Amino acid sequence: MSESLTEKTPRMPVFFFGHGSPMNAVESNPFTHFLKEAMKDVPTPKAILVVSAHWMSDGVKVLRLEHPKTIHDFGGFPQELYQILYPAPGNLAMSDRAIKLLAKYHAEADTSWGLDHGTWTLLKYLYPKADVPVFQLSMSTKFKLKEHLEVAHELQALRDEGVLIIGSGNITHNLRLLNFEENPRPFVWAAEFDELIKQALLKRDVPTLLAQHPEQHRLWQMAHPTLEHYIPLLYCLGASQESDKVQFPYEDFQLGSLSMRSVKFG
Repeated sequence: MSESLTEKTPRMPVFFFGHGSPMNAVESNPFTHFLKEAMKDVPTPKAILVVSAHWMSDGVKVLRLEHPKTIHDFGGFPQELYQILYPAPGNLAMSDRAIKLLAKYHAEADTSWGLDHGTWTLLKYLYPKADVPVFQLSMSTKFKLKEHLEVAHELQALRDEGVLIIGSGNITHNLRLLNFEENPRPFVWAAEFDELIKQALLKRDVPTLLAQHPEQHRLWQMAHPTLEHYIPLLYCLGASQESDKVQFPYEDFQLGSLSMRSVKFG
């Protein structure tokens, strides 16, 4: 029997990363130092699938390009940020595989998007050579939180096929309350919400993670005036399994209101 038929691909872990400000792409700080080492014990993936807070669409879209462009989807930042390119190739076969897995959600190929800053500001540290194929999955604006989690369940098979699934957002994300003082302490509500989600992940407490407790809604509104930076975490949870160990390889805050917590499943 040939090696290709007998060789077993190790199951890839799933990661959620807080990405914070685009400025992390050019700064040297504890978070970027962590990213540089985050993949040292992870097998080299055949492809990377990223669910980024910065790609929401009308329906489910899968990026299908041989050479995805680098998107600078922000404004008002230093010119050096707009000069960064992340020239990783795509993987059409893996894009097609994801589309097939998500057929019941009417997933479609997309060639208009690229690698947004929720993706490349992380990958430039995780895989600086840009030599691993990358594609993205959008988050449908039509879905409720529970539906995002259900979509993610369909992606579990990719982990056994060499695909590293990454969610990119922030567990707390309130841009209206950023604190630009030097090394500010996190806001009380931010620390409380971050700890709430940490404990819920450890217990796989799905009702809490789906915001199903009315008494917590005020805290949710403080942590997420809009939910797009939280939803990628649900894709990571959904792509994980009950048997996966949950770890937090990085825990910190930036600008008082941005949890930079990272989560590893498996």
